[in-house]
Amino acid sequence: MNRPYIFCHMLTSLDGKIMGNYMSTPEGEIGSSVFYDLAFGKYRYYKHQGWLSGRVTTDDNFTFYKKPDLDEDAEIVPEGDYVADFDENIHYVSIDPSGVLGWDKNYIIYQDTRAHVIEVLTNKASNSYKDLLRKLGISYIIAGDTTLDYEVLLEKLKKLFKIELLMLGGGGVLNWSFIQEGLCDEVSVIMAACADGSTKTPTLFMEKEGLSDDKPVHFKLEDVKIMEGDSLWLRYKIKK
Repeated sequence: MNRPYIFCHMLTSLDGKIMGNYMSTPEGEIGSSVFYDLAFGKYRYYKHQGWLSGRVTTDDNFTFYKKPDLDEDAEIVPEGDYVADFDENIHYVSIDPSGVLGWDKNYIIYQDTRAHVIEVLTNKASNSYKDLLRKLGISYIIAGDTTLDYEVLLEKLKKLFKIELLMLGGGGVLNWSFIQEGLCDEVSVIMAACADGSTKTPTLFMEKEGLSDDKPVHFKLEDVKIMEGDSLWLRYKIKK
């Protein structure tokens, strides 16, 4: 396989939400801890080399909607991808086709995990943005002209960064896009024993016009376990 093995690992409420008020409940916090331990803990089940999220997820959790500090007079950077020097043994892969995220350093810290940032761009990203990434020591991959080329992205993650196991971590639109493209192999869901009934928060999978549709996808249950706080760990393989 000329790409990493991909598992989608997510925390949800009982009604399938991946964000919302339920996360601040005792059950939601326990579910969050279970989620983290399985993918990032000392004795983690998934020994992946990186995880991938969309632009909104990145802004919500790491860049907080800051504007990038661009030098519009920057010299033209070399064409193609850029692999920076890094010390981290895990990567945070951020989908950002136009290059708008306001990074100010080349790593993120998620609880006890420090990860090197890899930006995924298309040719829509400006020279000034790529110049900023180089100055910060942030690696980037060009994967497509005006729209994201998933297969090129995954091939480059495996070739350039030796990522054999990749975690897909939202949001719902990105999760569903990968699944509909046939590029996700496994789904792991920690279902917290709570819900908030919100109609305004995103769900585990969401179609978006121009990126995916609502064609059904079939799953095969591999395992289910009762975890702390009455949460459930569900593991599915995706039927091709």
